[in-house]
Amino acid sequence: MSGARIVEIEQQIGKLTAELSALRKNRLGTPVPNYTFATLTGQATLHDLFGGRDKLLAIHNMGQDCRYCTLWADGFNGLLAHLESALSVVLLSKDPPVVQRRFANARGWRFRLASHGGGAYMREQSVVEGQDNYPGAVVYQRQGDIILRRNACVFGPGDLYCSLWGLLGLAGLGEEDWTPQYSYGSCPETLEDGGSDVLA
Repeated sequence: MSGARIVEIEQQIGKLTAELSALRKNRLGTPVPNYTFATLTGQATLHDLFGGRDKLLAIHNMGQDCRYCTLWADGFNGLLAHLESALSVVLLSKDPPVVQRRFANARGWRFRLASHGGGAYMREQSVVEGQDNYPGAVVYQRQGDIILRRNACVFGPGDLYCSLWGLLGLAGLGEEDWTPQYSYGSCPETLEDGGSDVLA
């Protein structure tokens, strides 16, 4: 493929991304219940997770047993201060709060954490209909006591939300060539991400 064609495709992606952002900006959203979550300090409602702000980015993480979710969260952790200048951010997973915090501390994550425990929230607010533990993110907006689900996205190799894939692509590497690991030396005994190429 010629360099000119690569530039042309990059420009098309840029235009489509701008169009996508405009569509999302104008989306009104749909009302959702005020779900309850478990945290280290007790129960918290979805309303509580806004922390007094009007927008909330809820990162759907499959938990400590998924290498891919860990990769995405590692990247978001580096952007957290920038994100939190614009909206509230919380990382949600099915893991109990103590497990969440232990894993987050081991990775140096600074996220606020809450556990949906695999309950109603994840079944009803999943980023993929019919999937009760799928990675992605949802942005909610608060209007008084009403909470609106504005936009959602799915996380996966090659998406817009993990810059690593684009950088690997520059080297001609893709999902079939590379799999994230926890420490590039060890990993948990049980994995839920479907991958079998685990580094020992």
